[in-house]
Amino acid sequence: MSTSEVRSDSGEKVIAIRRCACVVKGGRRFSFAALVVTGDGNGKAGYGYGKAIEVPLAVEKATKQANRSQASVPLVGSTIPHQVIGRFRASKVILLPAKPGTGIIAGDCVRSVVESAGIHDILTKAYGSTNPLNLVKATFDALRQLRTREQIERLRGVSL
Repeated sequence: MSTSEVRSDSGEKVIAIRRCACVVKGGRRFSFAALVVTGDGNGKAGYGYGKAIEVPLAVEKATKQANRSQASVPLVGSTIPHQVIGRFRASKVILLPAKPGTGIIAGDCVRSVVESAGIHDILTKAYGSTNPLNLVKATFDALRQLRTREQIERLRGVSL
């Protein structure tokens, strides 16, 4: 299993490539799984997980799925509107807004998601499992919970 980060022109980042071996009569048959995050760098991001017999095919499948699953992320300047906690299975990710100039304080997997969404100033902390797939899903869970002040005012029918 190798965890690497590759960037291409379409805004995609390969976070992890896994190799799986199936033992058959003639030896081992390998297959690959790729985890990819895509985003426009302006408030939209998505992730995909693709499996295939060869790495390029797995990356292509994952990229296709990531582009289909893109969701919008509310931004306030270069950070997020408020603190949020995302959970997926044994992984837990806390995202905190930060002042301009702070940068992205995050591990590899969370950093990839946050950068692709276009967030430039954020503090993060991951607890529990550091499995790349679970961390990415927990981060997207946190990003889905974000609401701007205007959205909350509209939902509640009051002005804050």
